[in-house]
Amino acid sequence: MKRSTIESSPADRGVRVDRLLAQRLPHLSRSRLQQLIAEGLVTHGGAPVKASARSDGTERFEVVEPLPTPAVPTAEALPLTVLHEDRDVLVLDKAAGMVVHPGAGHQGGTLVNALLHHVADLQGVGGELRPGIVHRLDKDTSGVMVIAKNEQALATLQRAFAARDVEKIYLALVAGQPADEGTFKTLHGRHPVDRKRFSGRVKVGKPAVTHWVVRERLEGASLVEVSLETGRTHQIRVHFAEAGHPLLSDALYGTRSSSKLTQAPRLALHAHRLAFPHPRTGERVTVTAPLPADLKVALVKLRKRRVR
Repeated sequence: MKRSTIESSPADRGVRVDRLLAQRLPHLSRSRLQQLIAEGLVTHGGAPVKASARSDGTERFEVVEPLPTPAVPTAEALPLTVLHEDRDVLVLDKAAGMVVHPGAGHQGGTLVNALLHHVADLQGVGGELRPGIVHRLDKDTSGVMVIAKNEQALATLQRAFAARDVEKIYLALVAGQPADEGTFKTLHGRHPVDRKRFSGRVKVGKPAVTHWVVRERLEGASLVEVSLETGRTHQIRVHFAEAGHPLLSDALYGTRSSSKLTQAPRLALHAHRLAFPHPRTGERVTVTAPLPADLKVALVKLRKRRVR
């Protein structure tokens, strides 16, 4: 258990207590502080405080941080390909077919289960001894993911993603021959009929921006490099499918013809490169994951079709 004493000053007069404490305790996110306040672990003069209370500039707050409790998912010795690791972050090459979080139908065998076994120096996130999932990749998408080992790293990386200070580069095999380069700029929301899908053809939604460059022309398909400004669910898949160039082997957004172009056993999408400011030093970290074997095989098959 860790205890911190925070004294307010006249300059803090009128500031919300949760905001004031978040400024003084940067290793804790504001949501975590609100959780501690709700549990009665933040006091002034021995009495619990309210998150919405305003400082009068003369308080002395006591903040108690309980030791992280064991995470509910169990640790599993699953294989992981680690590309970079230090005391704050871990960057890995997620394998296709691996679900990120335990959930319905996936109580084990997930990335979180593997991380609980692999990461020996977790400092806890949200009061639990678990990794901080900063962003996600679909089950059948492979490639680079960054994981936070502690609360401060998670909060800092989340701000970087929200501020679009992160470079996200993907490689994809798409049906047909799109223009040499271009940008998709649409709204993004749930499909009006199929709730499992998303669409850029909605009247109300969040902005979604995808840039692409064709890297190689193939027989009936193209290898494209994709850069994301935003990170909406299924964004790349939606944009290319609605433009008439669905990703190969995309069971949700693809077509019969796009599925026949390759025998790749899964969605032809790979998170190739990720660049982000390190949460402790601010220095730029750039990590690349090479195209995996299954997509290399699909690429070779498409090249052979082209030369016939």
